[in-house]
Amino acid sequence: MSQDTVAEDLMGYENMVQMAMRGVVRAALERAAGPEGIPGEHHFYISFKTQAPGVSGPDDLLSRYPEEMTIVLQHQYWDLETEGPSFSVTLRFGGQPKRVTVPYAALTRFFDPSIQFMLQFEPLAETAVTEPDLPPEPEPSPTDPNAPNVVSLDRFRKK
Repeated sequence: MSQDTVAEDLMGYENMVQMAMRGVVRAALERAAGPEGIPGEHHFYISFKTQAPGVSGPDDLLSRYPEEMTIVLQHQYWDLETEGPSFSVTLRFGGQPKRVTVPYAALTRFFDPSIQFMLQFEPLAETAVTEPDLPPEPEPSPTDPNAPNVVSLDRFRKK
């Protein structure tokens, strides 16, 4: 292969990076959902595709933003939940509390203006795994002749 030719990324590194960045948002939201809330002057602007699969909220709200919407988590947010492949939060829109659910896969931007920290997202490929908490694969039976041979690293450590 010549130096001018770029090999096809069969590993899917770009999707891995996108998923890892979404994990940063999830970790920030998990901290914000805790008893202390968002620390210090931090606050979040979270933009997402309103028509993405799994996005839910009041029709009157989502219809006002047919492509993309930005929500702000700062002082007035309630019931922030970060379970599974999405987060849900109650915010005030026009003085009325409204609940929105946003899958992490629908995110387009995450911005914390207090420290000028921003992540911008590309859509995940359809083959990407969007649920980071998948159960582990079952281990093969020890009597299975095709089972991988697991070697303890302790054998190779200097004592």
